[in-house]
Amino acid sequence: MANHITSQSAGSASGASVKAKSNRSSRQIKEDLIGYAFIAPMLLGLIAFTLFPIIASFFLSFTNWNFVAGFSKVKFVGMDNFVKLVHDTVFLLSLKNNLILMIVVPLTLICSLALAIVIDKKIYFKDVFKVVYFVPYISSIVAVAIVFQVLFHPTYGPINQILINWGMANPPKWLADPDFALYCVMGLMVWVNIGYNMIIFMAGLQSIPKDLYEAADIDGASKWTQFLRITVPMLSPTTFFLLVTGIIGTFKVFDVIMVLTGGGPANSTSVVVTRLYDAAFINLQSGYASAMAIVLLILILLITLIQWFGQRKWVNY
Repeated sequence: MANHITSQSAGSASGASVKAKSNRSSRQIKEDLIGYAFIAPMLLGLIAFTLFPIIASFFLSFTNWNFVAGFSKVKFVGMDNFVKLVHDTVFLLSLKNNLILMIVVPLTLICSLALAIVIDKKIYFKDVFKVVYFVPYISSIVAVAIVFQVLFHPTYGPINQILINWGMANPPKWLADPDFALYCVMGLMVWVNIGYNMIIFMAGLQSIPKDLYEAADIDGASKWTQFLRITVPMLSPTTFFLLVTGIIGTFKVFDVIMVLTGGGPANSTSVVVTRLYDAAFINLQSGYASAMAIVLLILILLITLIQWFGQRKWVNY
């Protein structure tokens, strides 16, 4: 009789355990479904606007296709588009310009870090200066580019008028001169991005423990030594983030060049994205443009991987 009661109690306990597990699993499934419902819009956007275009571009890069003609006109050409890229002087010049534009990133980092340190430690009304320097970043790039067009106008621009008043007989033509146009674009990019980088650096500066600087003062370390031994190492994760995103941004630059110079004069400011745009939407060479996109993707991936592996030697977490 006792054995029978024991077996009944064990069976009921086992049934309760199974029921509890079933309730937990159903509750977990509901929670998972709610979580997937929340991320579904972002996930669908990622698939539709990022993953699918990358995959489609990969396949189209091996074809000779005009998207206006429809999919029935797709013609497989193998590696011909990539071979054509090697002999495309405009594309090679655009790629060279993209590499030159990478100089914008360290220049922006240096200027924004200097401003962040000065404003964080030496300036009153910090919030006012944050807004002043951040406004170009949130302003319409079209409006900013038009302002720069007026400033650098070869005849009536304020910059050349000042240079003429100072005695310079033949000031540079700036945006109209192939030797200066790209540097004008670089100056605009630095000016626009300084505010954003400065805000990020200021956030990083405020996260550095003040005890480190107090201990350095007690040990007699100079301000320059404190900057090199404390500020720079502690800001290295922030610097790495801005470096990676900045370099990727230089390869994606499009709007400022299209408004400011249109890729001219003489393709001196053309970059890979503007060349890709001309091939795809003006010359209607969708397959050739897709090959450019794949080359750009691989180049950005390689540069990012180099930075990712290199950060182990200088980034302190």
